[in-house]
Amino acid sequence: MPRAKAHAAAILRECHKAETELIGKAVVLTDGKAGTVEELCLDEAHGLRLSVAGHPGKWPVSTIKLLAGC
Repeated sequence: MPRAKAHAAAILRECHKAETELIGKAVVLTDGKAGTVEELCLDEAHGLRLSVAGHPGKWPVSTIKLLAGC
């Protein structure tokens, strides 16, 4: 497999793994927003971002302060 294709495949594998681990989980973000993770998306400019139920917008995954199972 060419090197670029291998890197792309690894990124997509990790993105899918993050979706599996985070979708449906309760989170608290560093700015105090809290809710359930509804969606994860890979943004080429900002990296992995998440949307939280009840709050419009998307935040970097790095802003998760607390993660709890549902």
